[in-house]
Amino acid sequence: MTALRSLALFLAAALLEIGGAWLVWQGVREHRGRLWIGAGVLALGAYGFVATLQPDADFGRVLAAYGGVFVAGSLAWGMAVDGYRPDRFDVAGALVCLAGVGVIMYAPRS
Repeated sequence: MTALRSLALFLAAALLEIGGAWLVWQGVREHRGRLWIGAGVLALGAYGFVATLQPDADFGRVLAAYGGVFVAGSLAWGMAVDGYRPDRFDVAGALVCLAGVGVIMYAPRS
């Protein structure tokens, strides 16, 4: 159950961080305005709180593992929202990152 909770928190964190960064990008680069930027800033702040809810108490471990989730999530966001089509190297890299998440977070430790 702890691993499922952790995975759900990683997913929530990714949606908040990637979505928040995308909103800021849209507000600034696509000239959508301050409301978009403000919503992005709020989402990015919420991401910081969600990360603290991980069952593992080690900040470095959680953030290192989340980096792999961020890589894969960013590619997925680009596909879903911006029509980005990753090539085989993007997919391979994302899978390597996700394997790293598994090793960092869920490897048995004594």
